[in-house]
Amino acid sequence: MRGSTKTILLAAALSIGGIVANPAHAAASAPSPERVCGSGFARVAHSKQAAKTPSGDVFGHVYLLYNRRTGYNCVTTIKTSNVGVATFVSATITTQTRGVHGRTGGKNEGRQVKHYLGPLKVYGKGRCVKYSGTIWDDGRGAAVATARWKSWGNCG
Repeated sequence: MRGSTKTILLAAALSIGGIVANPAHAAASAPSPERVCGSGFARVAHSKQAAKTPSGDVFGHVYLLYNRRTGYNCVTTIKTSNVGVATFVSATITTQTRGVHGRTGGKNEGRQVKHYLGPLKVYGKGRCVKYSGTIWDDGRGAAVATARWKSWGNCG
């Protein structure tokens, strides 16, 4: 009886250790923005914006990447909080015409995801872009973290 109790306690300890180790593994295996956007895409200046709640908690980051060969921009929102739990995540990218005030269009996507949202790709050679993203918490506190590049940029 004593041996089986030790075996059960050891199994329970290993089981708890596996549960504790799992989130670290999930964070370590989170995709890079380059992997999400694909071959040829590279980060641009000011390309990483923290998705913060009004109280300053960071739930993840929104990234802007550019492919010089194709002229496409790519946006992805990657979670660092509640990774592995489906929460609402969004990403938006808007392109500007040659004039300062016009918009040629863009893409907006939002849905429940466990790790990241994207890629959202738009053609932008010779045009400026704006981008943003939102990450909700797991629903208990209904906190929302947002990130955005406020002015037109990456005018390639």
